[in-house]
Amino acid sequence: MKAEQIQKLFTHLENVITWRINNSSEDFNTGAPEFIIGDHQGSQLGNYISEKKLAHQEVIILLMALLPALEPALLKRIYLEFPNSALFDFCSVNDNGRLFFPTVQTVQYILGGDSIADRLNALDYFSSDSVLVRNEMIMLPGSGQNQALMNVQITVPQETFNMIIFGSELLPKMSNDFPAEQIHTRRSWADLILPQNTLDELQSIESWYSSSRILMEEWDMQKKLKPGFRVLFYGDPGTGKTLAASLLGKYTKRPVFRVDVSMLVSKYIGETEKQLAKLFDKAENKNWILFFDEADAIFGKRTNVRDAHDKYANQEVSYLLQRIETFSGLIILASNFKNNMDKAFTRRFHSCIKFSNPKHEERLRIWQHNLPEQLQLQDIDLEQIARKYELTGSNIMNVIQDVSLKTIALKDPDYKVSLEMLLESIRKEYAKEDKIFP
Repeated sequence: MKAEQIQKLFTHLENVITWRINNSSEDFNTGAPEFIIGDHQGSQLGNYISEKKLAHQEVIILLMALLPALEPALLKRIYLEFPNSALFDFCSVNDNGRLFFPTVQTVQYILGGDSIADRLNALDYFSSDSVLVRNEMIMLPGSGQNQALMNVQITVPQETFNMIIFGSELLPKMSNDFPAEQIHTRRSWADLILPQNTLDELQSIESWYSSSRILMEEWDMQKKLKPGFRVLFYGDPGTGKTLAASLLGKYTKRPVFRVDVSMLVSKYIGETEKQLAKLFDKAENKNWILFFDEADAIFGKRTNVRDAHDKYANQEVSYLLQRIETFSGLIILASNFKNNMDKAFTRRFHSCIKFSNPKHEERLRIWQHNLPEQLQLQDIDLEQIARKYELTGSNIMNVIQDVSLKTIALKDPDYKVSLEMLLESIRKEYAKEDKIFP
């Protein structure tokens, strides 16, 4: 049934192209074969067109862009029937000249026919603010200063193809063009042991996702409010910032990408800005969460201009301000200290959430919640351990892992843990951070 529904869409496209060949001077809006979206629902592609509320012209452009992947011989069939049609003067061909591929000019002719004005109007569908380009439904590979837009072949990005044909999002891997990796967690909110007021602030971010569409679209506030949501997480390392970002993605069902700041920051003037542009362009309109860990490196305070490098560094901060304000999704910046951040950024945050080192009650809960039930603690008072040793949640998890591995290595079927074993693992965590062991 799904394959039949997709075929019906391309049959409609073929009818439209044939109509244009036979009626080169007619107006598309009044003369083209009627498109009724209800007749094409039932496939992922038909449902996608309905969900995006595409106009008839946009449907034709999307189907033309899909031709090379789904129906590459369609234009060749039409050519064999109408070999003298002007339409094929506007197509590109493959290396052996046997197959035709759609270009912007092909679409212009289908939508505008002989009318120069209508063909020029069709270019609006390829502008940066059109729904097709803005949502990356189509792409124009190779377009640039040395190649006129009209001659460019139109295609569908692989990520979009997977979504509209198979219903699954193909997420990018870390690369020079996308310096971020997706992070996951199998843990739940119950595993994030923080003060209740901090948890409440995190839950308010989750509620933004469920309410933002009503606020921006149904209440028409997009004219008055900037898109997206911007949050600062600040506090010592190991206090739960990364886990919180991962959980927000898990419970809002959105991918979380941790940005590799070291790949973004370049010693070469202007390169950091280019890398940031690639990142934001890729993530725009995707409902992804961007998580900038150690964000001070690129979102830090602007400096006094002493040389050209300082001047460009300050320009990069200004560029970042512009991009994060127009980004439609959630951006999380993580820093050890709030004061490290440029105040121009902090003014634009919707929320600044402090991740404090856990107090002894929270440390006790972390110990109790995460110690494997297989371990048998020998003469160990967890409340006393939690009160005496000021460890972060990350420190405690490291200690639990170290003790567990040592206990398993002893091959004692009772998995007994002595106080000395536990203290030795705690001592290692203190030594790593150059802290005095009490």
